[in-house]
Amino acid sequence: VQLQASGGGLVQAGDSLRLSCLISGHTFSTYIMGWFRQAPGKEREFVAAISRSGGSTDYADSMKGRFTISRDNAKNTVYLQMNTLKPEDTAVYYCAADRYSSSYSRSQNRYNYWGQGTQVTVSS
Repeated sequence: VQLQASGGGLVQAGDSLRLSCLISGHTFSTYIMGWFRQAPGKEREFVAAISRSGGSTDYADSMKGRFTISRDNAKNTVYLQMNTLKPEDTAVYYCAADRYSSSYSRSQNRYNYWGQGTQVTVSS
């Protein structure tokens, strides 16, 4: 199983970005998907998660209303739409896949596979 994240870049505060994560090597719809991020000097933190069907989502409190996670099972891809970006959103963003849990989780330990990360830099 391989996860390939893309879509990061350098933007200004208030701008938007959409991250994508393509999963290959197994049936995408069997995975709960999550996004995490790690800012310089900080621990990796939960951003958002989405159920296998895409019908349920979860967000960290600081991202609610600004970020939207979605998935297209036909394209084996999960997305993270990020709006009204702030300098404190600067981080490496990772997608992750959970093969075995019955429901999504904010715990990194539940995710079995990880992408390589994509850098998001928000300037003020």
